[in-house]
Amino acid sequence: MIKAIAIDDESFALEVIKSHASRVPFLALEATYTDAILGLEYLKSNAVDLVFLDINMPDISGIDMAALIPKETLVVFTTAYSDYAVKGFELNALDYLLKPFNLSRFLKACQKAQEWMELQPKNESASLFVKTSEGQVRVDFSDLYYCEAQGNYVNFQLEREKIISRMTLSETEKLLPSHFVRTHRSFLANKNLVNKAERHQLHLGGHRVPISSSYLDEVMEKLKDQ
Repeated sequence: MIKAIAIDDESFALEVIKSHASRVPFLALEATYTDAILGLEYLKSNAVDLVFLDINMPDISGIDMAALIPKETLVVFTTAYSDYAVKGFELNALDYLLKPFNLSRFLKACQKAQEWMELQPKNESASLFVKTSEGQVRVDFSDLYYCEAQGNYVNFQLEREKIISRMTLSETEKLLPSHFVRTHRSFLANKNLVNKAERHQLHLGGHRVPISSSYLDEVMEKLKDQ
């Protein structure tokens, strides 16, 4: 599943993207923004695979904003002005959708994103090292119950130990293997250690991890895959 957001200062343009996205089974449009700054804030705390980004916006142009988006996040520019196409591809944009674009053209861009992601190596290592005040500490994924964002830090919760590292939860999510599931804007849970799932929380041994309503369907779907 491709996680995506859309940023465009025109509400109508976002409604078109929402409509098209609802027809693409492998695309999850998780948020839309008419305010580019709010979109950037979302990207700071959420791992996103793809951004549909308008170019001609009042506060910050899509061209300038693209330079602020994490390099591993794919960008598809959307604009009514064909003059921007060359500049868009100079910034290594995945694709360029010229408004008004139909479902077929939108689907083609999504398929390009899917193909690109399938070619990327998957992180299925058994552990990672995180930087703490005491140096680099190894965290084994099999022993990691959940990760919790706490301000500018992330708490890696083991059974009886916490490891604190200065990083964002979005950065952490990109380092974890596929069996870690986002349950809340501040939590990632190891689905392999879940022994009970309720509507508002997961039980992992003696630990509890909240589930926010916006992530509930995704969490339950991923738990089915075990």
